[in-house]
Amino acid sequence: QLQLVESGGGLVQAGGSLRLSCGASGPGFSRYTMGWFRRAPGKEREFVAAISWNGVSTHNPDSVRGRFFISRDDANNTVYLQMNSLKPADTAVYYCAASWGLLAGSTPARDFEYDYWGQGTQVTVSS
Repeated sequence: QLQLVESGGGLVQAGGSLRLSCGASGPGFSRYTMGWFRRAPGKEREFVAAISWNGVSTHNPDSVRGRFFISRDDANNTVYLQMNSLKPADTAVYYCAASWGLLAGSTPARDFEYDYWGQGTQVTVSS
């Protein structure tokens, strides 16, 4: 069982940056593949980043590639999402998620591949 708590959301102007954090409690964090998703009002949940449990591989969709960067600190059971050059279209609730038992290097983009989810943190980008 893993519990996830996101933090770092807030209000930022377009072009600005935010760093989201996701703290995990529970055993075996270093063996979980971690992901970030978001849900904007009236839209489906959308994948934004993943990092493999061994930290070797990361994955972003085209919509955020080159602007969003995921990283992990296994010593502190934390995964981060650095978001740069933010746009109003990035406004959403951001969720972190964890997946157990994947092959080394895997970075899944589908929400059903994740086992545990946080409660989310709101990010609002003003124009």
